[in-house]
Amino acid sequence: MVGTMALMDAFTRTSRGRGKTAGTAAPVPVVLPPDDEVLLDAPDDLLGPALVEAAGGDPAPVAELLAATRRGGSWEQRDRYVRQVAAFARARPEWLDLWRARDPRDPDGLLVDAQRAVDRAWESPARAELLREVSPRITAAARADHGDPVPWRLALDHARGARAGHTYFEELWEAAVRRAPHHYGCHVAALRYLATSWHGSHRECFDFADLAAQDAPEDSLTQTLPLRAAFGYLTDRCGPEVPRDRLDAAADRAAALSARLPEGRPSLAEPRNLLTYVLVRLERWRDALELLRLTGPYATSFPWDRDADDPLARFLDVRQNVRAAVASGCPERGSGAPAAASDRPGSEWGGRLRFGDH
Repeated sequence: MVGTMALMDAFTRTSRGRGKTAGTAAPVPVVLPPDDEVLLDAPDDLLGPALVEAAGGDPAPVAELLAATRRGGSWEQRDRYVRQVAAFARARPEWLDLWRARDPRDPDGLLVDAQRAVDRAWESPARAELLREVSPRITAAARADHGDPVPWRLALDHARGARAGHTYFEELWEAAVRRAPHHYGCHVAALRYLATSWHGSHRECFDFADLAAQDAPEDSLTQTLPLRAAFGYLTDRCGPEVPRDRLDAAADRAAALSARLPEGRPSLAEPRNLLTYVLVRLERWRDALELLRLTGPYATSFPWDRDADDPLARFLDVRQNVRAAVASGCPERGSGAPAAASDRPGSEWGGRLRFGDH
């Protein structure tokens, strides 16, 4: 880890290079799953059956699955599972309460309970105050397994919501990257904190994201961190312009990673949904259609809930309009043009294609 250990220093450094921009894919017939086969926030083939057992009152399969991710150091998978399990437990809490009562010191139960508590507090108007109250749960989860970076990702999210100062946040960040230097979830949490703390400083956020991506292994999801910076810029009408080629480079880097990974996997659905969102905002219709093919029948609430109360309906609407744009030969925006803060690319979803409100 070279460029992101000193988090605040990254805001004064420049990017050391950019990936080559991929050429536009040649038009080919693309078959997408029917609308009625598309699933929202679907768990993978391992987590799905475990959640079915949990719904029936047996927490053991979920506990065993999470313990396996911890023992194997599968941190990205573990992070995803923790968030999905905590969301499930909010709707059906009995099995988690049973798990916690049976083994109150279990590291995995502590972590899921802490994630659930943070999620609950986050939705309250009294967020900052409630988050301070759940801080001991995060501390307990972190102490339960000193090598696990996921409690530290949760601590970083908690610090953003609690409006923690930069010094405290940097201490958390350094503890997180000591455990897993390229953990995607921790980097996303840091990027969100920086974007919140320095609202409108999109170039600095891009610098941080580019450095992290350049340091990360070729197959790491942290390769897509610049895409997160691009999303932040495209959905924020504040701050100075970011050159169009920097947005395209972020999308190209994420697309290159996506092309190297298996298609049609629920575990990869969120980064591919995010990339589709950005490609549509950049009016790169053919590239967006190819991403929809790779995504398969898996929609995710993020990022579509950014624009709609019904993220699944928004995703299906986007698919329909992307296919229509490609079929009609709708012009695609060229790269290199600056995107002004008051005129983000695709700020009206392409202008020529209006997406329905849901």
